[in-house]
Amino acid sequence: MLTSQAVGYLLVAATALHAGFQLVVTFLVYPAFAEVPADDWARYHAAHSRRITGVVVVVYGLAMLAAAGVLVTSTWQVGTLVSVAATGLAVLVTMTVAAPAHGRLGRGRSERDLATLVAADRFRLGAAVLAAVAALAATVG
Repeated sequence: MLTSQAVGYLLVAATALHAGFQLVVTFLVYPAFAEVPADDWARYHAAHSRRITGVVVVVYGLAMLAAAGVLVTSTWQVGTLVSVAATGLAVLVTMTVAAPAHGRLGRGRSERDLATLVAADRFRLGAAVLAAVAALAATVG
C-alpha cells in the first residue's frame, strides 16, 4: 500500500507532467494550427490527432491515477483536494469541450471551433498549473 508521502509525490509528478504538457500544447501546438493552410487542414489535423492521442492517454491517465490515489488513501489536505479538483476540471473540459471541438475540426477547419478549442485549452492550462502548484504546496508544505 502506498504511503501518504508516496501519494503526495505521485500527485506532484503527475500534475507537473500534466502542466508541462498543457504548456506545450498552449504555446506550441495550437498556435501552429493557425499557420496551416485551409487546403492542408484535414491532413494536418489527422496527423496531429494520431500523434497526440497516446500522449494524452498517458498524461491524463497518470493525473487521474494520482488523483484516485489521493482519494483512496485519504490523503486529504486542502492542497491535495484542490489539486484533485483542478485535475478533474481539466479532464471534464477536455471531454465536454476540447474533444468535441477536435471532432468537428477533424471534419473541416472552422474558426469558431478553433476559438472554442483555444478557450478550452487556456482553461485547461490554468487548471493544470493550479493542480501542480497545489500538489507541490501540500507535499512540501
